[in-house]
Amino acid sequence: MHILLLNQYFPPDTSATANIAASVANALSQRHEVTVLAGRPSYDPDQYYAFSFLRREQRNGIAVERVGSTAYPRHQMRRRVTNYLSYVSLAVPRALAVKVDLILAMTDPPFAGIVGAAIAGMKGIPLVYNIRDLYPDMAIGGGIVRPKSWVGVWEELHRAALRQARRVIVLGEDMRERVVAKGVDPSRVIVVRDGISIPAPVAPADHPAIREIRGSAEFVVLHAGNLGFYGAWPTLINAAKILPQNGIRLVFIGDGANRDQLEESSQGCSIVRFLPFRPADEIPCVMAAGDLHVVTIRRGLGGVVVPSKLYSILAAGRPVLAVAPEDTDVARIVRREDCGMVVDPDKPVEVAQAIQTLKGDPARLEAMGQRALRASEKYARANELEKFVGVVEEAAAHSRGTRGHP
Repeated sequence: MHILLLNQYFPPDTSATANIAASVANALSQRHEVTVLAGRPSYDPDQYYAFSFLRREQRNGIAVERVGSTAYPRHQMRRRVTNYLSYVSLAVPRALAVKVDLILAMTDPPFAGIVGAAIAGMKGIPLVYNIRDLYPDMAIGGGIVRPKSWVGVWEELHRAALRQARRVIVLGEDMRERVVAKGVDPSRVIVVRDGISIPAPVAPADHPAIREIRGSAEFVVLHAGNLGFYGAWPTLINAAKILPQNGIRLVFIGDGANRDQLEESSQGCSIVRFLPFRPADEIPCVMAAGDLHVVTIRRGLGGVVVPSKLYSILAAGRPVLAVAPEDTDVARIVRREDCGMVVDPDKPVEVAQAIQTLKGDPARLEAMGQRALRASEKYARANELEKFVGVVEEAAAHSRGTRGHP
């Protein structure tokens, strides 16, 4: 089978979807021919490409075709949208010209599923839709756009793409519930988690990066990752403001659209500290530096985003503070595995109390970390990728069967 994977971002882009797209492409290429149709690197890439209408390369035996989309830095939304539109305008005709058996669409750009459905429909081949973030729900819930008439058209087109897809692959049970509620046949919506490589690398306790992150703090509550539109950031900052000065520090490692606002709102609060992203080889140090790791989803965005950082935390054997609604996948896993605490994303007092409680009970914290490590074995990335490949193959087989071919 020849599979065309549509995603604007692909290494050397450094986004999570670029890395996941590479993992999925590698897994599929073990049994099938895979062509990735991407754009010019623009998401904090470690290598920039000069303009070319079409650039072909091989990455780990995978054919990667890059159309000559604009490559503005991602931090300005208008220029980012220009990247999206230029990618689609060039990717669609190229996709129509490539002879393939199945379209696999992800969610970069946010309307990639609609584009994938249109291409699959014109070519008369099946579509598998892998939802990383659920749009336009994400754009509305995150305050990126207002619910105007054109957003309603976006939603209707997206629902049509969901119904057309032979299989819809989602990241968690909460996202599955959201998709099914849009009128999609439940049998077509499959949960495949991002998972984590098992075992996870362990950093030496005396590594300089750990000392740098922790500083002089006695107890570090750490959030590592994108400071985007999905988190209950005001709740975390307000919780820090009411915590006593007793050795606790709330550390944010990363960047994103809300970082400037967060830094401004935390002015005068010595408990809060902001640090840049660390190099990839220091991720084990980041995991080891936190006594308690935060995963947060603001109310209303459950099932719209499913933070994959949870699995890295589990694999590192660290306890989790889930600042998220109870019906989210994150909260359900933390409750089920008893590997942390779940607190209301609208109640800073509850967040502060949870931090104080766990700081004062090292034995309980240690036990949570041990249970997190055991739980991580359920989410091995190799197993999830094998499941992903199976879903794609099942979609192709189903399509052949409906056309009367055995």
